[in-house]
Amino acid sequence: MTLFSLADRAPDAALVAGLVVNDDAAAAAFVRRFEGRVFGLALSITRDRGLAEEVSQEAFLRAWRAAAVYDQRRASVLTWLLAITRNAAIDTIRTQRSTPIDGEVMERLISTTLSGNPDQSGARVEHLDAAERLRALPPEQARAVVLAVIAGHTAQQVADLEGIPLGTAKTRIRTGLRRMRATVVAEHSEVDDD
Repeated sequence: MTLFSLADRAPDAALVAGLVVNDDAAAAAFVRRFEGRVFGLALSITRDRGLAEEVSQEAFLRAWRAAAVYDQRRASVLTWLLAITRNAAIDTIRTQRSTPIDGEVMERLISTTLSGNPDQSGARVEHLDAAERLRALPPEQARAVVLAVIAGHTAQQVADLEGIPLGTAKTRIRTGLRRMRATVVAEHSEVDDD
């Protein structure tokens, strides 16, 4: 049995611990285990394969740097890593975008995301899963999540775009993301139980 096959069977938290001590086998297994999900989320946010690859690489670097402070009591490794990926993608979009997205383009983005018909250039299972989870949310929460996560708007910008108070925008974003996260956790625990 090779070192890579042992690391590939390690629990997620053990792989993160391997990142802390610069274990090459753990790092390789960590990337192999999560690269599809990280890239899928990056692609669904950036809608650009090249940017998604950069975001994925940045997300794994950030995870490596933050591995020492990872706390499995707060979130699963996947949830933690996808939060890092989301933040990296939003940071990338914000630096790439010099002008705000036009209202008509924004409405098309929201409609496309919530209808579950992603562009065919990068349609992946992860994107479809995320779109399905978004469609399960109340429409006002789904719109707020799309505006914040996919379009990269701040809560204040979401409030301005939706014509709602800032506190309401924050609540819609937070509640929508919590509901989506709970769905992912439930699905993840069902897979673990099988």
